[in-house]
Amino acid sequence: MPHFWFVLYVALNALVVTLLALNVSRNRMKHRVANGDGGKTEMKAAIRAHGNAVEHVTVFGLVVLALEFAAAPAALLGALVPGFTAARLMHAAGMLRSAFNLRRAAAGLTYLAEVAGLLWLLLACLRA
Repeated sequence: MPHFWFVLYVALNALVVTLLALNVSRNRMKHRVANGDGGKTEMKAAIRAHGNAVEHVTVFGLVVLALEFAAAPAALLGALVPGFTAARLMHAAGMLRSAFNLRRAAAGLTYLAEVAGLLWLLLACLRA
């Protein structure tokens, strides 16, 4: 399949973002909050977990697409895509369960994947 890693990335991470969005909706119904967070801690956590995922998943999706366009090695994409996805799942779990150390480790792994992908792209541009 052409662009396998990008297609897999979109499928997995769109699922993560959609599940987090559904969690926000579930919490809105549970707490009867139409707008904002209603001052509910659980609602705030759901909103931030979803928002943070959207922020990182969108940007890294562009990085993965650029890596595909730049013919990055399959081994690099094979490490970055599952690693980033696992980090985002860990981060969401850490935010929703107030597990600060898990969230911090997941954020570090997220940044590591982002920086690794960006560095490879910048080096590829310099070699071009």
